[in-house]
Amino acid sequence: MSLSNADITRLLIAIVLLLVAAHGGGQLCVRLRQPRVAGEIIGGLLLGPTLFATVLPQWQEAIFSRGVATGPALGAFYQLGLFLLMFCSGAALRAGVRSGERRTAIVIASVGNVVPFAAGILFLVALKPGNLIGPAHNAMAVTSVPVIAKIMADLGIMGTPFARIVLTVAVFEDIVLFVVISVALGMVQPASAQAFSLPSLLGIKPDTLLSIVYYVAASAAFFSLPLVLGRAFLQRIAATRGNLFAWSSPVAFQLLFLLVVTALALFLGVAAYFGAFVAGILAGRLEGVNARAHEAIKSFSFAVFIPIYFAIVGLQLDLLQHFDVVFFVGFLAYACAAKALSAYAGARFSGQPKAAARDLAVALNARGGPAIVLASVAYGARIINESFYVSLVMLALVTSIIAGAWLDAILRKRSREDVLFEDAAEAVSAATASARPAPVAEAG
Repeated sequence: MSLSNADITRLLIAIVLLLVAAHGGGQLCVRLRQPRVAGEIIGGLLLGPTLFATVLPQWQEAIFSRGVATGPALGAFYQLGLFLLMFCSGAALRAGVRSGERRTAIVIASVGNVVPFAAGILFLVALKPGNLIGPAHNAMAVTSVPVIAKIMADLGIMGTPFARIVLTVAVFEDIVLFVVISVALGMVQPASAQAFSLPSLLGIKPDTLLSIVYYVAASAAFFSLPLVLGRAFLQRIAATRGNLFAWSSPVAFQLLFLLVVTALALFLGVAAYFGAFVAGILAGRLEGVNARAHEAIKSFSFAVFIPIYFAIVGLQLDLLQHFDVVFFVGFLAYACAAKALSAYAGARFSGQPKAAARDLAVALNARGGPAIVLASVAYGARIINESFYVSLVMLALVTSIIAGAWLDAILRKRSREDVLFEDAAEAVSAATASARPAPVAEAG
């Protein structure tokens, strides 16, 4: 179980390089008014096969090779970063709309989910891209809550009707897609992976009608926990006099809660990251000392574990061997058209003018943290292969950068009296005058 001094040295060097690359790339992107996550992934990309292994292959092999003993340790950092990202994302789901904005959000969310899913199915049927599918077979379209929230916070429009509509739609779409991928992961798990799970105890075999019914029901039931238990569930547990653990260390109590809920999800056959997401939703309404403890968790998560997670995502990308530029350009155009046009149509159907519908479509086309998480999880489960994984991560990067640049540009040109940005005049002026964006919700 212990590591040699040489292995510890390699691990420490790897962590230092990943943190320096992630924070360096992230800060550069922030200075350029782009999502921090893009820089974190690009930083990791430079440490992988695309550059470091090409220039200094022996050094890269010695530090980051999966064959050395430090590989499992970096894998643990990767998983912890994923769990903490989903925990923080779940806790951040507080976006609400006013009565006049609710219809717009509902219509956009409905059209914005159905059309991209249909487009994804047509993509598979028309092209039959067998060279993109992993051994476990298949799973297209997600909006990134953390990334688009960070973009709008940096631009000073978080309190506007535009931001409330975008975040409400993004939350709904992320939840639906998290449930879908959780079901898909449950269905492709090998029997060995289900050895200590409820489906195994019930004798449910993968790739059967019963397994489909079970995983849909389990994922839906698991996600309903916050509704069943109530928003103050965790607050009541934390405030119980007999809960010495919570009184001793609120931070440790919340981390323990995260691990317990994630373990429960795994036992039920639900994806682990989905368990962390639900745990975050339950923890998102904590008050007092527990709310401050959650802020502490978010602070060190975004300082250490989450940047390492995204850097390792970049580290896994091999643009030299597994990036088909021609396919990616076509896939990017197809995916953006499906997502942006569906969001635009939904906005127009709900009564938004053309300019507002266009801006909503561009913002909702941003894929970021959740899209990268879904791609990583699908790749790890062998639903997709490495070439498609690289294309999906690059898609998330490019669309997030486009959304950030577009919103920044329109805010510089658009009248501050625009109805969608009516609350943003002072905030936008401050944001555009500042060289350094506010250090909040550094998201994936």
